[in-house]
Amino acid sequence: MTGLEFPAPEQCRLFVGGEWRDADGGARFEVHDPADGSVLTEVADGSVADAVEALDAAVAAQSDWARTPPRERGEILRRAFELITARADDFARVMSLEMGKTVAEARGEVAYGAEFFRWYAEEAVRIHGRWMQNPAGGSRLLTLKRPVGPCLFITPWNFPLAMGTRKIGPAVAAGCTMVVKPAHETPLTMLALAALLTEAGLPPGVLNVVPTTHAAAVSEALMADDRLRKVSFTGSTAVGKVLVKQAADQLQRVSMELGGNAPFLVFEDADVDAAVDGAMVAKMRNMGEACTAANRFLVHRAVAEEFAEQLAARMGALRVGRGQDDGVDVGPLITDKAVRTVERLVGAAVEDGARVVVGGTAPEGAGHFYEPTVLLDVPAGSDINAEEIFGPVAPITVFDTEDEAVARANDTEYGLASYVFTRDLARTIRLAEALQFGMVGVNSGLISNAAAPFGGVKASGFGREGGFEGIEEYLDTTYVALPGG
Repeated sequence: MTGLEFPAPEQCRLFVGGEWRDADGGARFEVHDPADGSVLTEVADGSVADAVEALDAAVAAQSDWARTPPRERGEILRRAFELITARADDFARVMSLEMGKTVAEARGEVAYGAEFFRWYAEEAVRIHGRWMQNPAGGSRLLTLKRPVGPCLFITPWNFPLAMGTRKIGPAVAAGCTMVVKPAHETPLTMLALAALLTEAGLPPGVLNVVPTTHAAAVSEALMADDRLRKVSFTGSTAVGKVLVKQAADQLQRVSMELGGNAPFLVFEDADVDAAVDGAMVAKMRNMGEACTAANRFLVHRAVAEEFAEQLAARMGALRVGRGQDDGVDVGPLITDKAVRTVERLVGAAVEDGARVVVGGTAPEGAGHFYEPTVLLDVPAGSDINAEEIFGPVAPITVFDTEDEAVARANDTEYGLASYVFTRDLARTIRLAEALQFGMVGVNSGLISNAAAPFGGVKASGFGREGGFEGIEEYLDTTYVALPGG
């Protein structure tokens, strides 16, 4: 154990109905530091029965919470935003410990994650319907917005704070209660967030947190319950497909933020320096363990060598190590399995004819580390261009024409994020319309923003989180026909 103090030891349990409690039978599981495999602490391991009790609490709280004035709901979120901001160092440290990212990067996630609470604190009071005269005359049309009801949130390990606040913020603003199942690799951040929201004034039962190593059984049991009305999941496409099928039985509303295979297009007229800067952000955020991470670098032949050399110099200068250590730029991947996946993809690309410009190996010793890597001349058909890498590897494939670049970019089942670097405005417009992705970053490697709708198309899912659109995922519309002259 590391003597972890945040969250407090008594908070490393289930949070149900506003109370911290042990799991059924006292079951617990270990949370590990991916930098060396050491045990950080133990957390209550929720059972199906525990999860159903959490849903019971959410259902019991739903009516009163839906009637709570929007201003009160917004003020709770605003206080939570201020508390997270004040405790940024505590949240950053625990995220770095349980997930592996550097403390500096974790602070960035704290700022990003907190912003969803501030944004939806402001949106809570802007939920509205409409009133109009029937175009044919003789009556009036009224529409009302109502909270969907109790929700299930399944959050991933790679952004343990922001992927939670991105769901919790709009749900609280809309008047929905919820059960949150955090990833078992990174439950500590969510437990700390539950304690903070209670301090901010969130009533008992509105938020319930059930860490568990029995994810499939828990989600299946909750989704079979007709009291659950909404499911929001961030994770793999394979799991997302299972959840969509399960949601069909109760016709639950679903939001799915799934896998990605983001293309990063660099054209011959691009500012190469700016493109490299953007590549470092789009590729190396979270060690490449992000669904928005640039996965395929499609670079025009005229600038491919220059781009590769500059990117390799920047990637090769990064220091790999434990996220809490000073001067470290790249932390460990989440598991040894993740490292093996990266090794397999890089090895296959090299066998296909790719050239390693920098990196290309996993360092020996403890922890789940992989060197920042740049590959050049990667064949378009290589596996590394088809699978989500989720690691610090930049495979570069050369193209000659715009049509070729667009065709290769769209040649994937996924459609979450994409990036374009060009100084041609007309080309920018053409690409924004031609690329089959939910998000397009133009001359920027950072597209995530609480004020913008985040989400994808095709196998990357459906629904949007963030922006004005995000709260609509938690609202039903009621139409009222009124008599009138």
